[in-house]
Amino acid sequence: MTFNLGGDTALTLATLVRIVQENQPVAFSPAAQQRIKKGFVFLCQRITAGDRIYGVTTGLGAGVDTAVLSGADGRQDIARLHDIQQRIPLARAVGVGALADRDQVRAMMLARLAGIAEGYSGISLPTAQALLYFLNRGVHPQVPLLGSIGEADLAPLAHIGSALAGDGLVEYQGRVADIRTLAQALGVTLPALTGKDGLALVSSNAASVGLSALLLADIAQLINVQAGAIALSFEAFRANISPLSPWAGRIRRLPGGAECASHLLSLLAGGALSQPGGARLLQDPLSFRCAASVLASVYQAFNLARQATELELNSADDNPALIAEADIVLANANFDATHLALAFEALGLALARQASCAAERMMKLMSESASGLPRFLTQHRGQTGFATLQKTISALTSDIVHHANPLSAITIPVADRVEDYASQSMAVVSKTTRLVESLRYLVAIELMVAAQAVDLRQDPQIRLGQGSAAVYARVRGLVAGLDQDRSTARDIENLAQAITAPGWLTAGEQLLETECHALGPQTP
Repeated sequence: MTFNLGGDTALTLATLVRIVQENQPVAFSPAAQQRIKKGFVFLCQRITAGDRIYGVTTGLGAGVDTAVLSGADGRQDIARLHDIQQRIPLARAVGVGALADRDQVRAMMLARLAGIAEGYSGISLPTAQALLYFLNRGVHPQVPLLGSIGEADLAPLAHIGSALAGDGLVEYQGRVADIRTLAQALGVTLPALTGKDGLALVSSNAASVGLSALLLADIAQLINVQAGAIALSFEAFRANISPLSPWAGRIRRLPGGAECASHLLSLLAGGALSQPGGARLLQDPLSFRCAASVLASVYQAFNLARQATELELNSADDNPALIAEADIVLANANFDATHLALAFEALGLALARQASCAAERMMKLMSESASGLPRFLTQHRGQTGFATLQKTISALTSDIVHHANPLSAITIPVADRVEDYASQSMAVVSKTTRLVESLRYLVAIELMVAAQAVDLRQDPQIRLGQGSAAVYARVRGLVAGLDQDRSTARDIENLAQAITAPGWLTAGEQLLETECHALGPQTP
């Protein structure tokens, strides 16, 4: 089924991920096509009238004071327009570092197409359709990930725009080729950029937004898995579940608190912990007692980041915006992504808190005095068990906390100090991505440690909850219990890979969802 951009259905995280990963075809809705055409006609009218239009009749950045087009009666030479717009992406394709992978490039292109579909970019329909063709046909420009400071992702988007302009390398069906050579082989004519096309392709935060959407999908999966790990740790520790009582949520209405506590209780339902006398202690360490409230902070931060991302996926961030219905060429700051950057800063900090609690739960499970289990979860005197694994846990936690530290709000001014502030949204998303990589290993280790502790509890009266029993069975399906000392690196890697698959989770383990229907069609 083709997804129509700019139609009656908002673009959500789940839809974006499906299009990006499953190659669902995309089209501009009829209404979006009309808006795009109308915006371009309006742009041409304003050019003909002799208006000063940023990035079209003037230079960019500090060059805004320089006229680049002039004419006796305001009528401009089409060849001159093409030359100006062709050079805009070429001059800004200055990215460096690691290349975006296939999904990341597709997410960037889709996010930009969604913004174009709003109809305010002033882009010509042939150029917009050429970008749409790249996405649907699987032509993926090579995009270095370093170069954006978050006030429009000029550098990464310029590498995509340069491919449309006939310059650069692209990946197609697993092979890298020069775009001109590939276009000739495919029988495709690349667009002749004109009007405001070059600027419209690069002046957007679509790179940050596309990467944000993919990252949030990964985070949702990981936190859903971690909720199962928390439940299994509760089982292994024989923790007191009274902090999960609905009464706790009634007397303190923490956002997300009731939902998270209820979710953990559902995983433990039917087990011994739900019965009177199921817990070992009256009060457990805080990493257990506070598990639901810390998870609620992650839950809330995730939803705020999702709202910020989906807002951008269904908005126009072009500067200037061509608002034909109001006869306005609007200079604006919709490219500022501070709200998105701050939402991901908050989410990273919340995930770091969650990681700290997970690390402490594992340390308590390995402590004979805290858990009542053999030290380091080995029954054999003189063997190491999980003792040295504590160092990996500590290293991962430090790495997570490091990448959760906020970026400085101070940015080196550029463009002759005209651009003296930057959100650094793409850098924030990038460091949060790095944080999630370490968190994935930490979650895998908590699953492994909790399963080992469950094995060692050796109490026939203990019955796991239905949800936690299912989690335990999946772990043991991949990783055998640790009897004699052995390397566990492969076990951790296998688990860390397995938990990223959608099939790891059952329907009852979906605490965080990436589908959102709160946004409707956007109206000015």
